[in-house]
Parts: sequence; C-alpha cells; structure tokens
Amino acid sequence: MTDLAVIFDELPTRDGGRIGVATLNAPKSLNALSLEMARQLDAKLEAWAVDRSIVAVWLEGAGEKAFCAGGDVVALYRSMTEEGDDPGAGRDSLFAESYFTTEYRLDYRIHTYPKPILVWGDGIVMGGGLGLMAGASRRLVTETTLIAMPEITIGLYPDIGASWFLNRMPPGVGAYLGITGGQLNARDALDLGLADHFVPRERREALLEALGETDYGTRSPRDLRAGVQRVLDELEARDRAPAPQVAPLIDHIQALVGQVDAVAAVERILEDARDDTWLAANRKRLAAGSPLSAHLVWRMLERHRHTCLADAFREELNLSVQCCRLGDIAEGVRALLIDKDKSPKWQHESAARVPEADLKALLAPLWSEEEHPLRDLGRAKQGH
Repeated sequence: MTDLAVIFDELPTRDGGRIGVATLNAPKSLNALSLEMARQLDAKLEAWAVDRSIVAVWLEGAGEKAFCAGGDVVALYRSMTEEGDDPGAGRDSLFAESYFTTEYRLDYRIHTYPKPILVWGDGIVMGGGLGLMAGASRRLVTETTLIAMPEITIGLYPDIGASWFLNRMPPGVGAYLGITGGQLNARDALDLGLADHFVPRERREALLEALGETDYGTRSPRDLRAGVQRVLDELEARDRAPAPQVAPLIDHIQALVGQVDAVAAVERILEDARDDTWLAANRKRLAAGSPLSAHLVWRMLERHRHTCLADAFREELNLSVQCCRLGDIAEGVRALLIDKDKSPKWQHESAARVPEADLKALLAPLWSEEEHPLRDLGRAKQGH
C-alpha cells in the first residue's frame, strides 16, 4: 500500500469519459482526515470540476472498517499542547485555523460541486467523515455503515456544516443527535436525509463497473446526474437496509428536547427512563460528555436555523478555533485518545453551571467580515 495521504485514480467510461476516484489512505487511523488529506482532495476536486472528461467522482476510504472516522484531532491536540516551551502555548498557534479553514472549504466545495460526487459511506462515518459525505450528490450507505457526530465526547460540537444540516431533520432530532452523539445505522441515515441510497457492500465492484459502462450523453450536468441515477436505480437494495432505530422514537425524542432550553433538554434526556438500548447509550454518552459542548450544540442550531450554509461554515470556523483556545477540546482528546483514561476533567460540572459569559467568549468573532478566511464562500456562482 502506498504512503500517499489520498490515492487518486481515473477509471475510463465506455463513452470516452473518466470517473475520478479518490481514496482516503490512512486505514490505521480509520482514515481520519488530516490537513494534508484535505489539501490534496480539495486541489484534485478543483481540477476535476473543470476537466470535461471527468463525468463523476467516487470518494471512499481505504480498508474494511471506515470511510472516515473523523478529523485528525490528535494532530490538533499536539498543536495545542506541544508548541513552544510552555505547556498549552500552542493554543494560540495557527494550526487550528489552517486545519478548519481547509476542511470547511473542502466540505463546501463538495456541497456545491458541479458534477456528481458519490461517497461510499461504508463502515464508520463520523465527524469530519460526515463533513465529506453530507454534501455529496449521491451518499451511499451499506449494511456496515455507522454514522455519528460524537463531538460532545471530546469537548467540541458538531461542526462540518452540521449547524446547518441538522436543522433540516425533523424538529428536535438534530439537536438530540448533536447533544448525545447518537449513532445511526444505514436506515436511520436514509430516513433522516443523511444518505440517498442503500447499496450492499458486495455490490461495490459491480457499481463501479456499471458506472463505467454508462452513457453520460452530452456531459451536461443534467445528463451526468441522469447517468449516475440510472446505475443506482439498478443496484440499490433499500429493502436490505437494517431496521430503523430513530424513526420509531421520533415522538419521544421531540418530547425530550421540544420547547426547552439547553439545560432543560440535557436534564430531560439524562432523566429519561424509557427502556431502550439506543436511548440508554445516548444518555450514557451525554452524561460523560462536555457540558460546555451541549450548550454549543444548542446555540449553533438556534443561530443557524434560517441562515445559509456558507454563513454556518463561517461561524463554525470561528467557534472551532475558539474551542481550541478557550474550550474543552484539548482535555477531551487527551482523555479519550492520548492518555485513554476516559475521565476528562471538564471546565464545568454540569450544563446548568456553564456561565453565559463563557459562551459569549467562545462565540466572540476572531475576524472582521472582510478578514474572515472563508469570506468568499457563497459569493461566486456555484453549481450543484
């Protein structure tokens, strides 16, 4: 196996076109999205977008376990704790700004890409991996798909555009998933609009082969989408998706988080006595998670209920960098992934004890509108 961060290939199609293939190549870390991966992938997508011979893009992860299990938070932790002579000096470093700017720019490019992007969401898809998948035009899930936004366990919050797309789920469901880090299977992803097609894992090769045999017509955006859709209509098997976990509980979830504030929602979830394995796992995760993160999830969903995707990414960049400077993320990553003692010492004992001043500090702008690193998002005409 090559040491390249991302492996790129181009598969010929019967009508003389090519399918761009990008494979995240870090299976030992479950394809955690590094800064170098994001840079390489963004540059290649930019080139493929204007290459008329490229009819579609296929994005997957190396190995059998994960498409992408999240962002490279270990590198982020090291940038916060190992730079300079003093412990914690790196909290003021530029790495977080560079990392999140590159990641969110890539995610936005996927959301607005002019050609079909198919993401093979096999295995684990978490955090930054969902950022890559959420905006793709064809999001494919399999019997092994496991999707989650478990940022509360490391002291962050669901970023990667989630402040925008979680609001597009049934009322309350996005907030519940963000606060608890609830894990979704393929059926849940289809039901909640995070996936488009269920394709059994065994059909991957047949799917790629069929995409290569398809006629993409005039290569217009409409013809490209139609060509891809014909193949998926033939090979998807939604009836083989696993049983839903979320759909039977929609009313219960909405009762827990509806018409309340963040503190009340957290308390209701933790006090919920319904006998259900999925709900119980979510309660346990929330109980161990960062109280500060619970507030940030709630606040960001409120602030971006009616904004555009570009505005959500701009504020997420601000908040993610502030979380590295002022928040719980260094301690969360230390406890979960570095020392692995699973006992983070959060700044606050409970959601009820998080002062408004701390939230205001985290949401305080780092840049003017003219200086923001993502100021250009959404201002040029984009395709879909």
